[in-house]
Amino acid sequence: MYVSVAAATGMALTAVGMVLTPGPNMMYLVSRSIGQGRRAGLVSLLGTGIGFVVYLTMASLGLAVVFVAVPWLYMAFKAAGAVYLAYLAWQALRPGGTGVFETQVLPRDSNWRLFRMGLLTNLFNPKAAIMYLALIPQFVDPHQGHPTAQGFLLGSIQITVSMLVNATIVLAAGSLARFMTSRPRWTIWQRRITGTLLAAVAALLIREVPQRARA
Repeated sequence: MYVSVAAATGMALTAVGMVLTPGPNMMYLVSRSIGQGRRAGLVSLLGTGIGFVVYLTMASLGLAVVFVAVPWLYMAFKAAGAVYLAYLAWQALRPGGTGVFETQVLPRDSNWRLFRMGLLTNLFNPKAAIMYLALIPQFVDPHQGHPTAQGFLLGSIQITVSMLVNATIVLAAGSLARFMTSRPRWTIWQRRITGTLLAAVAALLIREVPQRARA
């Protein structure tokens, strides 16, 4: 099995773009890191990592075939993801909205609960589902080897990139939060940029809703 350099690079760049677009995972990890410390953030991140593995396994073992066989289900899934991202954009852009690095009060939880919440946050994250069910298959080349093996390798690249970037964010969350708090105007612009990026992604997904899944 062989994955071309172009496919691996494309997957890595796509993963970077996805992870840097604020979503449920980032918001939860940042809030947990600020509220309960870096250790809590890293434990939560471990849960999100397992969520990625679950999605990768399901997608690589043929879940995408279901969406090919039942087009309306695939379209409904993309529509739900677009609506959810639009909601997140509104939460950031609306008057009085909150930014990613604004402290949110969360109760202190056990390691097991932190892990579980990180897992569930990712499993119900439309960005993660879209990554595996709609984006990764586009980097698979049937002429380069077994598609399932390629899917696992490309997914592993995505998981590695996502975990490294998110771990950096978790470790820096406290400092970034203090920095943003001391500069209110930066916080406003962060919300505007975050909301605009989310809205742009939502608009792109809405345009793609009528497109059928490809085997």
